[in-house]
Amino acid sequence: MSRTINVIAAAAVGFVAGVLMAPKSGKETRKDIKVKTLEAKKYATEKAKDAKLAAKEASVTLKKSAKTVEAEATSMVNSARSSAERVSREASTEAAKLTDEAKARAARVAQDSKRALGTVAKDAEKRLK
Repeated sequence: MSRTINVIAAAAVGFVAGVLMAPKSGKETRKDIKVKTLEAKKYATEKAKDAKLAAKEASVTLKKSAKTVEAEATSMVNSARSSAERVSREASTEAAKLTDEAKARAARVAQDSKRALGTVAKDAEKRLK
């Protein structure tokens, strides 16, 4: 935008210099300056409107993009939360299964140990008689 302003300013300075150097009467020169000033003002106003419109469009685009990013991030968070809950449930279920299996094995070992102890006791009793 500063480039546009520089071009407008240079054109205005060149115009004013040209008008002042031209062999016209003061009245004609003032009229020309007034016309060109109004044209420059109109051009600047149009460019300002264009810039304002472009800024509004950019704002709308940025807001839409931000909403899209927010929705995607929310979706990712919900998906991660759901996965974590599922893994947690599965881990709890697996832990419960492993606990039950460990208890059953421990009970079998204890039972086998009691049988073996009983057998050893009977054998010892027979030998000691």
